[in-house]
Amino acid sequence: MKLIVKTLAGLEEVLASELQLLGAENIELGTRSVFCETDLEGVYRLNICLSTALRILIPIVRFEAEDETELYDCMNEIPWEKYVSPTGTIAVDAIAQGEVFRHSHYIALKTKDAVVDRFRSLFDVRPNVDINFPDLRINVHNNDKTFTVSLDSSGTSLHRRGYREEGEEAPLNEVLAAGMIRLSQWNKDCPFIDPMCGSGTLLIEAALFARNIAPNKNRKDGFCFQRWPNFQPELLKKVRNESISKEVPFNIGIYGGDIRESATRATKANIRSAGLLDTISIETRSFEKSIPPPPPGILMVNPPYDARMSLEDASLFYKKLGDKFKSGYEGYQAWVITGNPEAAKAIGLRTSRKIPLFNGNIACKFLKFEMYSGTKKVKNEK
Repeated sequence: MKLIVKTLAGLEEVLASELQLLGAENIELGTRSVFCETDLEGVYRLNICLSTALRILIPIVRFEAEDETELYDCMNEIPWEKYVSPTGTIAVDAIAQGEVFRHSHYIALKTKDAVVDRFRSLFDVRPNVDINFPDLRINVHNNDKTFTVSLDSSGTSLHRRGYREEGEEAPLNEVLAAGMIRLSQWNKDCPFIDPMCGSGTLLIEAALFARNIAPNKNRKDGFCFQRWPNFQPELLKKVRNESISKEVPFNIGIYGGDIRESATRATKANIRSAGLLDTISIETRSFEKSIPPPPPGILMVNPPYDARMSLEDASLFYKKLGDKFKSGYEGYQAWVITGNPEAAKAIGLRTSRKIPLFNGNIACKFLKFEMYSGTKKVKNEK
């Protein structure tokens, strides 16, 4: 079974590594996606266990269409009754790329019309549309005159783990957080610290990674494949139990903090929801006053980079960040994701890595700083 596994820009190689560890075959990198092959059990496993995937699509047909009539006819010929009952529900997601079909919404509308018209002609009844929790979510990708039609096995995006009870403004996407942790090459052999934790996404994703907990094992929304005619509940139960059997303890330490009591309160609620109270420690304290465990360790922060913040204010903020790195985190690796790379220069340290990522629609840099002690530290500051 061929799959298209969607992810965020910059996380393709990280996702490919996860797919390999989970037994997928014929892995090939795409743009914001990875192609691979597996069986039905593998589809269940990937949905439950992947941390850097957004959706898992199963392509069912590919065709060429010159105009809207050909598009409708080709969609109408697909045996949709194999995938959803006449009284079920559907939703269509579409992406348009090219000069022939320019509007994604129009492609989705023509697809929906073709599907329901087929059911009406065969059964004299048609599926209803449910954009939130459909029995069948159809994905249509258009590139000029070429269409790839896939079944979305995930349903709602896989970043919706189900543990977020409370959130601060603009919380970090869970898939992005998981990807950042893996990009840092943290080996789970030293403490992990986020002293600007917001609602705790980095901390929770670090804990899931450290304890080898499948991020979507208890997802509240479930998966779209659970509403398909070929769903095998016993197979899903087997896959879920296998993932639980591979969980391990982690006692080295994951520490978080924030200057805002509202943020630490939200973080604690989310940690409790994720079942990780025994793994993550939280305190209300400013970054400047944070006291890390002895090195080595990983420090990772997602500081504010509000477009409304002036360059002068942002530069001052990042200078304070760099000062604390130098005076309080010797022997650590410090990672900063920023959408304001110009202001981030005020950190005053040489980066050892710069990784381009996107936080929503904001182009970011994921910066690594090696906080050596002694002569290496001085050398890097020159």
